[in-house]
Order: sequence, then C-alpha cells, then structure tokens
Amino acid sequence: MIELEGVPELIDPVMVAAFEGWNDAGDAASSAVAHLEKEWKGEVFAALDAEDYYDFQVNRPTVFVEGGTRKVTWPTTRLSVVRVGGERPRDLVLVRGIEPSMRWRSFCNELLGFAHELGVELVVVLGALLGDTPHTRPVPVSGVTSDPDLARTMDLEESKYEGPTGIVGILQEACTHAGVPAVSLWAAVPHYVSQPPNPKATLALLNRLEDLVDLRIPLGELPEDARAWQLGVDQLAAEDSEVAEYVQSLEEARDTAELPEASGEAIAREFERYLRRREPGQSAGGHATEGGDTAPFLRDTPPAGADRTRPPKPPRPTTGREPTPPSDPADEGEGEGEDKKPRDGEGADQGHSDQNTEHTENTEPKDSGNKGEDGEPGGPVAD
Repeated sequence: MIELEGVPELIDPVMVAAFEGWNDAGDAASSAVAHLEKEWKGEVFAALDAEDYYDFQVNRPTVFVEGGTRKVTWPTTRLSVVRVGGERPRDLVLVRGIEPSMRWRSFCNELLGFAHELGVELVVVLGALLGDTPHTRPVPVSGVTSDPDLARTMDLEESKYEGPTGIVGILQEACTHAGVPAVSLWAAVPHYVSQPPNPKATLALLNRLEDLVDLRIPLGELPEDARAWQLGVDQLAAEDSEVAEYVQSLEEARDTAELPEASGEAIAREFERYLRRREPGQSAGGHATEGGDTAPFLRDTPPAGADRTRPPKPPRPTTGREPTPPSDPADEGEGEGEDKKPRDGEGADQGHSDQNTEHTENTEPKDSGNKGEDGEPGGPVAD
C-alpha cells in the first residue's frame, strides 16, 4: 500500500502524464507537463525508485554542484499535485519522467497505485509522433481511448492500432484493465523538423488538454515561442527549394483534407475556448503540495455549498464527415487539431527565431517519435 504523507484529499483529480523517449517527438509532450508544473508551481511529492526501472547506461545520471557540494540527479519519474483555483477548484496530478527501460507492467501498476490512493477520476497521457504534416498549419492533435463508451461521451477516437507500442500505449491499456478511464492525446510533429524543442506542438497539446478537462491553462510565453519557432523554420525552408516544394505539397494535401471541417467542428471548438477564457472569476493560480506546511493550499477548503459537478459540454456541430481511416498516419490527428491562429496577438520576436531553427535541414525522422496509426507510434522508421 502506498502511503502519502501530507497530501490532502483531492478535488476531482485528473492525472496528466508524459514520458521522454520514443513517444515524445520534439519533446512536445514532456514539455507540456513541464509547462504545467512551471505555471502552477508544482513541487514533487513522490518519485519512483530509479533502480527498479532504468538502465543507467541508457539514461545516465547527471552530476552537478550546489553550494560547493557535488550532487547526483538520477533519471526517474516524479509526481506532483497542483490545485487549480476558480469557482470550481480541482486538482491535477502531474507525472513526468522517462520511458522506463524495464519492468513496464510493474511501472504502470505503481502509477496506478498512486492514482487509486489519490482518487484520480481520469488519466490523460500525452504523446507526440512524427508525421507528414506541414509546420505552417495547425498541429494535428488526436484524442484516443480504448473505451468505446468514453470515446462516445468525450468525442474521441477509439484506438484500433496494432503494432509496436511505447509506455504511453501500455499505461493506457493498464488503466483500461484496472477500470480507470484513460485517454491519450497525440500531437503530430513534422518529420523534417523533428528536433526539440517544438513549442508549437506543445501549445497544441495544451489547448487540446484544456478542452478535454475543461480548465483554463495559463500559456505564458508559449504562444510567442511557437510563432518564433514557425518563423525560423519558414526562413530556413525558403532557403532550400526542395524543402519549400515539399512543404507546399504537404500544405495542399492538408488543406484539401481539412476543407470540410473548416466551418464546423474546429470553429465550434475554438469558440468554446474563447467563451471559457472570458468567464469572470476564473483564476489560473494554483499551489503544489510536498507535505507539511510547504503547501498553502493544504489548508484550503472548497467554498461552502460549492457545486463540484461540472456541467456537460455543449454538443459540437456535426459535419457529416466520415471518420479518418487508420491507414494514413498523416490523417490520425485530423479533426482534433487546433485549426486556428495563435490567440495572443500576431507577430513574433524575430530575435528568438535563430534559436529554434538550426535543425530544420534534418529531413530524416527521429526514432523518439515514430509514426503510427490512431495516434500510436508505429515502430522505427526506415531510412
């Protein structure tokens, strides 16, 4: 039995997890959870034993000096809790780590043990894969679940993928077998610019998570970073005629495929988010817990008579569009991505572009985020 000292009873908790490695193209997924930890000041309250799950020749520890003393940081998976304020406060359990090298079933069971003790109602696992998608268009994000009922109620795709999988797929299946509702959100990263970071894909994952759990997520400088990243890639692509021609072909294919939904689901989804961000009394603040008196929100209690029941989301307009066939990896995020412009104004800091574009010329996929169907990576990509 897992004992959690100093962690209070949580309010409608949702676990959000991401893992570096095979399921994290461009570090988009792990960067999304790191952003939540930073914005809501998450502090670690638990960590899995690195000896049990990691090969230190694959994921090596790092040494650093603090106050004249040398210290070692071991690769592992850490958990933190943040409370999101507002009229209806709720808690997020953030899980961030590295895909384990061994004992995946024990790894998932340990995370599920924390979920059980904390009363988690939903597990959302974030991932990113390489895809045939242009960097100039909104990043496709697909929501996938193995639960048919959950797929219907939350407007998600039911996974039909068959093939090699990573810890994201294993954790989702473990949750399903344990009776814990689980969803995975996958962002498609352009394979010709796969090196991290990819703030545009990170932003797309956070936007989709915001819709899924009905929370307002503070975005900080992320929209500006995403614009600077795209401008930098635009500049490098313009210098290579072959790359520019290839990007244009991807744009044409993408625009043709998404034309039917441009006036339906995507617009309705953006309008819902716009209304939510204008709701009065919404607070983006939150505190993390690490036990004891270090977490102010441990003494917080919900307002008297506060209704914790979340209203159902309004039905989304239907477009009569047929479901995306699973045979084309580039289509797997179709209809779920953010087909919109960034929300925080226009323009970009040209000074940031040079830092985000130096890897554009790499046209070969990277093993850390291989393509697959239904939002699931499909094994190593051939050269």
